[in-house]
Amino acid sequence: MIENDIFKALADPTRCAIFEKLASGGMNASALRQGMEISQPAMSQHLSVLRNAKLVREERQGRFVNYEVDPDGLALMAGWLAKYRAYWPARIDDLNVLLRDMDQ
Repeated sequence: MIENDIFKALADPTRCAIFEKLASGGMNASALRQGMEISQPAMSQHLSVLRNAKLVREERQGRFVNYEVDPDGLALMAGWLAKYRAYWPARIDDLNVLLRDMDQ
């Protein structure tokens, strides 16, 4: 199940930070490493996990590889969350009632 791959990939703090950097715009692995204490081989491994989870895609431009967030992976996450969205309003209403009762 691809959703499991997505959540496993983002569970790692380093991969989550890489994904967040890419969400601000595409860049190559060297630019991604700036400000992070991570080796080039480790960055490649993290990007591979994100790619396999369909969260990141790559595009070759000459000898450089640019990475960007893959909208298909985001659509999978949004689809998974949509299944549970129906439960939120009722739970929030229950919380409001509980908080009102606690105030009295």
